[in-house]
Amino acid sequence: MTPFGATSTNPTMTSHITPFLEHIHACNQAQLPGQRAPFFWRDEQIGWVSPDIAHELRSLNANTGNILGIQDTGALRPLALTLAQRGLYKLHHEDFDIRNKAGDIIGQVDRGAIPILGLAAEGIHLNGLVETNRGPHLWVARRSMDKKLDPGKLDHLVAGGMSAGLTPSTTVIKEAEEEAGIPPSLAQQAKPVSRIQYAMERPEGLRRDVLHCYDLILPETFRPTPNDGEVESFHLLPLMEVFERVRSTHDFKFNVNLVLIDLFLRRGLFSPQDHTLIHNALHPIAS
Repeated sequence: MTPFGATSTNPTMTSHITPFLEHIHACNQAQLPGQRAPFFWRDEQIGWVSPDIAHELRSLNANTGNILGIQDTGALRPLALTLAQRGLYKLHHEDFDIRNKAGDIIGQVDRGAIPILGLAAEGIHLNGLVETNRGPHLWVARRSMDKKLDPGKLDHLVAGGMSAGLTPSTTVIKEAEEEAGIPPSLAQQAKPVSRIQYAMERPEGLRRDVLHCYDLILPETFRPTPNDGEVESFHLLPLMEVFERVRSTHDFKFNVNLVLIDLFLRRGLFSPQDHTLIHNALHPIAS
């Protein structure tokens, strides 16, 4: 791991943006459909499944002819639980809402089932910023070595999946208190600033994540507290140092890089030409 305190350079003096584009491309390397088959709720596609999962779904009669999927809203959760019982994933014991394209909730599944069914999952990332007379700083977390996913990597002050029944804003308040000891009265001041999507092949399956990004300006006197065992430590770093780490290393968890690059864009840390190239890669739908 790269130690803290690395020397940073002035990002506005370089046009070398390849590392930033590589971080973006790394989170969007899923080739769809590839060998995956579409998974439907009624006549609307909601996921992508591998040949192995497609075979299991057919054995469970989760198909109509060659079309894989379900018809009833209540069928999604028991189907996912059956796949866990067959050893295709480990239960996380945390349900997520699954939505259709209109944003309506069509059911819930255990968090572990989302990548194997290629369903879209939502989460939040919070940039914990401190404005000082030495320039902007960012609170950075070091993930616990006990984490199953990317142990020891650097992370946001607060980040987490959106559990069933929650909204992005209520998730921010919940995760802020649980992960960093941020009181609700302070966490509710977080401002929604961006929305990022990506599709990535991971060992656990297909990640099709939607990240709701927030900025929270924290007082200089605030000190986060690791509360739930998911974070090893917190560090307050100059934003320019964070910029340099994203450009020069792979210290941060894969999707954290995307949210940080979005922050760098909004803070004007790229030249106008580089800004356009990176923005279009990060937000292809809006570009």
